[in-house]
Amino acid sequence: MKIASINVNGIREAVERGFLDWLAEQDADVVCVQNLKAKSFELDDSILYPEGYEGYFLDAEKDGFSGVGLYCRKIPKAIMYGLGFEQCDNEGRFLQADYDRFSIATFLMPSGDDDPAAKQTFMTQYLEYLNKMARKRREYIICGTWHIAHKTLDLANWTDNQTTPGFKPEERAWMDQVFGPTGFIDTFREVNRDADQYTWWPKLDQEVSRTRQEGWRLDYQIVGPNFRRNVKDAWIDTDATFSEFAPLIVEYDLEL
Repeated sequence: MKIASINVNGIREAVERGFLDWLAEQDADVVCVQNLKAKSFELDDSILYPEGYEGYFLDAEKDGFSGVGLYCRKIPKAIMYGLGFEQCDNEGRFLQADYDRFSIATFLMPSGDDDPAAKQTFMTQYLEYLNKMARKRREYIICGTWHIAHKTLDLANWTDNQTTPGFKPEERAWMDQVFGPTGFIDTFREVNRDADQYTWWPKLDQEVSRTRQEGWRLDYQIVGPNFRRNVKDAWIDTDATFSEFAPLIVEYDLEL
């Protein structure tokens, strides 16, 4: 099973830059998208239902803001919209597809650039939910932009960014909880321990930033400990340039 996750940073702009062409080439079972910045009723059918996929979306109430989606080759048993707390659901930040053996979710954390307190509140509520998920018998694969670089290995120039949103000590400590006591696993780091592995580069001088590897790894696919052995390969598609984010792709020894 192949799952791709990509922060499109505006779905219509990404389509203009080649997102649908990229999607058609992936042969992925599920593609998780984040930060659509458009409501689903505003989108053409070519975006809602690309050939071979069923599209599912959760819009933010605010126009031109947030929103997540799932493109699924196999129709899920059920779709869960949101997590039940206002900040997540009104801002369109979590959407889950349920299959027989496990669930696959697309997720977008607030960046914290404009409102660090709101991000911290979100993190507190989300961690409570992750703890509940970890206690269930069902398995989960949660994909998306977490807007936190966990380790110094996960961003360039980390010494200059220790007070920057996305690498603050309290944010990294929160990720320690997710990958520690809560029990989830960073699938990418299960198979790739290399440096200079990033999923986002500053918008200014994007091409130069990618060439110099001046980036951050802000995107994750996480699973519970029972799926550790099913992670077969993971990579970042840095050749995809329709967004300032790069797709994170993971292959699992699993079937839908």
